[in-house]
Amino acid sequence: MALAGLRVIEFAGLAPGPFCGMVLSDFGAKVIRIDRTRSRQSIDCLARGKKSIQVDVKQKKGQEVVAKLCQTADVLVEPFRPGVMERLNLGPDRLLSVNPRLIYARLTGYGQVGPFADKAGHDINYIATSGVLSTLGREEENPYAPINLVADFAGGGLACAMGILTALYERSHSGKGQVIDASMTAGAAYVGSWLWRSRNLDFVWTSEKRGTNLLDGGQHFYDTYKTSDGKYMSVGALEPKFYADVLQGLGLTMDEVSQLDDPKASKQKFSKIFLTKTQDEWCKIFNGLDACVMPVLDRDQAPNHPQNKAMGTFGVDENGETEVLPAPKLSRTPGTVAGPEPKVGEHTRETLIEIGYSQEDIDKLIEMGAVECGVSKPKL
Repeated sequence: MALAGLRVIEFAGLAPGPFCGMVLSDFGAKVIRIDRTRSRQSIDCLARGKKSIQVDVKQKKGQEVVAKLCQTADVLVEPFRPGVMERLNLGPDRLLSVNPRLIYARLTGYGQVGPFADKAGHDINYIATSGVLSTLGREEENPYAPINLVADFAGGGLACAMGILTALYERSHSGKGQVIDASMTAGAAYVGSWLWRSRNLDFVWTSEKRGTNLLDGGQHFYDTYKTSDGKYMSVGALEPKFYADVLQGLGLTMDEVSQLDDPKASKQKFSKIFLTKTQDEWCKIFNGLDACVMPVLDRDQAPNHPQNKAMGTFGVDENGETEVLPAPKLSRTPGTVAGPEPKVGEHTRETLIEIGYSQEDIDKLIEMGAVECGVSKPKL
């Protein structure tokens, strides 16, 4: 696998950090997640293929364990607010002195500097601050966030993984590690670069009002439409040749549409027609046309779509649940799911032995509460 031999230490968190670690794991890295002690289970659902150890990083002995882990690690990913790792004596200065080749990735909402660096936030706040949220939504409606995909996952976890791989490539020349300041706000803005760079394209942005432009629901040929069975079809016919096929599929002529004098009237016309058939019926019609019209598949439908099956986009985990498989596909060293999600503390003893602790040393660390090997259920 492409990242085989890479050792990653990931401090447990939610969403962006775990996703970053999962991407690295899927392509071959050995990812060790540091979980808190006195914790029975994790709600991290992006932990496949990782190992879990429990360390009390507030204890000096626990901090020593992390420092020793980092001696042989290539990457550290931490999701805390600025200053937390320094207060734990695990900041970049210490760990890079222990291992000058370490890539130290700091994944936060607002970054390490600035007036908001210490503020709490979530995806919706980060994309609001980035300027991206202002462009998302229908005309005359409040801006709406696309769940937590933009900042947490695109601008956060995935951008952080890219930063790590970039730093690793640079290290292959310099031999030196470095610190990555992965701000989800800055990352979301970077993902949205096109929003700024395209502002002078008049055919894309006809006004400053969201929901009135080419790609934000302002045009009838780039939108979604409800079908008679309560499902939806997506239409993305930007070019004339595709638009002609859309009209053919809908049974309309160009003259009929051109007589409608505004986008809203055209949209109402499309909406009325799409409501006359089921999603399956529309699929049969448009499968024979090159119209850029596709069904809006839900999470149950998508894994069974023939295109997704052909590409191996989805798989089934050890519990029989659907999971998305690694992308993109590499021809020689493709990503693969390395294993199931770990139980909290499942690999504590195994991992400490790997880095040089004896069984006796580990027993002492467990006795003092510096590490744990999973918390057993309390006796009644």
